[in-house]
Amino acid sequence: MQNSRNVLTPDNLCMLQAIAETGSFAAAARQLGLVPSALTYRVRQVEDALDVLLFDRSTRQARATPAGQELLREGARLLDDVDAIAERIRRVATGWEPQLTLSVDGAISPATMLELIEAFYALAPPTRLKWRDGILGGTAEALISGQADLAIGVTLDALSPNVAGLQSAPLGELRFIFVVAPHHPLAKLPEPLSDATLRAHRMVAVADSARRSSTTVGILPGQDVLTVDNMRAKLHAQLRGLGGGFLPEPMVRDHLQVGHLVQRHVARPSRGVAMGYLWCAPGRTGPGRALQWWLTQLQSAVTRKALLENHHF
Repeated sequence: MQNSRNVLTPDNLCMLQAIAETGSFAAAARQLGLVPSALTYRVRQVEDALDVLLFDRSTRQARATPAGQELLREGARLLDDVDAIAERIRRVATGWEPQLTLSVDGAISPATMLELIEAFYALAPPTRLKWRDGILGGTAEALISGQADLAIGVTLDALSPNVAGLQSAPLGELRFIFVVAPHHPLAKLPEPLSDATLRAHRMVAVADSARRSSTTVGILPGQDVLTVDNMRAKLHAQLRGLGGGFLPEPMVRDHLQVGHLVQRHVARPSRGVAMGYLWCAPGRTGPGRALQWWLTQLQSAVTRKALLENHHF
């Protein structure tokens, strides 16, 4: 007795579909170029392996039993999957990567990223996309460690120049400003706020997603800190008055305009960060078609600006 894997082949699934569509074994045999006895034998092999009756043979018409109907439904789905896999393999052979992983920093506009992903999918590529959230050094680390193919929103000044094949390009400068909720105590104190004044109040910080070495920005020694996992959580914590902290100016621009946050000038120098994107130069073949598409989009000044500034709520 054959097992189910041996009989649930694409050919047999197509044969069962032909019987259901034509309504008889004889008509299906003619359509498939088989003698009726050979077709009947193959159907019995499938039924024996599954230990079910797939077609009711009590009348002239071959009608699928409930078990047969379920197999026909699932079989159609499996055949569609086989066709999709074949198409994917054909397109991968033309230079498309099977998967492209993007490491995206929390300071990058998610709306713009989704617009780019939508445009990418409009090409109907065989490449699957994976989006990894990154913070501070972790955004670049994912690329350098081989866990990502493209890192968007890295701090260029903090990059190590000793990574072989590492390529970088600028996105633009991102200005970080100190903001608090209007009901926070720091909202009423005289400016500029000194380090001694800031130290007496809780700061909200985003945890560096890097595993090898983490970075802390804007936190003073001995200061109370609320640490969150992503930039969006940091923004919402500050909107609630749970602490103060530096955030990208485009991310808080709308909140400042409607009074949900207030900017406070501090005694320490303002922070302007040179942001960029990274990828590793492959061998002689050059980047795959998916990576090349993303690199081409990032060459647009409009796209680069949107990635840094499109944070409207």
